Amino acid sequence: YLFKPILQFFSIVGIPIIVAIILYYFLVPVVDFLERHKVKRGLTILLLFIIILGLLIWGGVVVVPKIQEQIVNFINNLPGYFDEINQQLEKLINNKWINGFRPQLNSIIDDRLSSLANIIQSFFKDTLESIGSLIGTLANVFVVILTVPFLLFYLLKDGKKFPHYATRFLPTRFRKPTLQVLKEMNEKVSQYIRGQLIVAMTVLIMFIMGFSIIGLDFAVSLGIIAGFLNLLPYLGSFIAMIPVVFLALVSGPTMLLKVMIVFFVEQTIEGRLISPLILGSKLNIHPVTIIFVLLTSGKIFGVLGIV
Repeated sequence: YLFKPILQFFSIVGIPIIVAIILYYFLVPVVDFLERHKVKRGLTILLLFIIILGLLIWGGVVVVPKIQEQIVNFINNLPGYFDEINQQLEKLINNKWINGFRPQLNSIIDDRLSSLANIIQSFFKDTLESIGSLIGTLANVFVVILTVPFLLFYLLKDGKKFPHYATRFLPTRFRKPTLQVLKEMNEKVSQYIRGQLIVAMTVLIMFIMGFSIIGLDFAVSLGIIAGFLNLLPYLGSFIAMIPVVFLALVSGPTMLLKVMIVFFVEQTIEGRLISPLILGSKLNIHPVTIIFVLLTSGKIFGVLGIV
């Protein structure tokens, strides 16, 4: 109970601080570059804020309606997708090569459908129960939207002064090594965050282009989901492929083959060209360690912890 107020405090301010820090690391190179070329830091920050606001307005006018349209179409077509999958399963069951396994297959399918019905029922029950917390969620979102610009402004303006300010409270002999550690931490984190954001944007564009070329439905929405999930090391791209494979199965084996080709090409370009070029060896952590960190942080902090 002693730590509960502290946890509540960080649950409110934690997300705005994290978002502001990520944006800071992404934008500070631009501010530093222009400042070295005699452009006032405050003016640069103001121009960046205007550009970001313009991009948000453009996204709200162009991108959001497109995503909304695709989501509505997906929901409307969902019963048809399940009918198509059911027809394909029936064709598979009636195949003469697997007649001997038909009773077992029917039993498995019945069990899976029953499980699916229970999952859907549980999902709707949980959704109805969580409607009561919707106001709290909207309030948190409003706090983030309202707080992040102020935090970001002061981080961009005075962020370089923070290490020197923080070390003033340490004994003199600890200040220099502490500053060195903070400097190295700052370099690693900034390189990793900028690199991951650039890679995610590149993956987003590649998936949208690839899905559009092969004619997959909801290419824009699926590409955006894939780009966002790419921020999760090793696991993100494979998680993003789950809805893609579902839609490809509905469209038939030819579309599934095309999707696999797009995924293979994207993984090859990302793994062999983009990630080594942008990230290099900036984060020397073994993949198994990262997976354990993802699982642990997800258990403790939920989806935000994984991201």
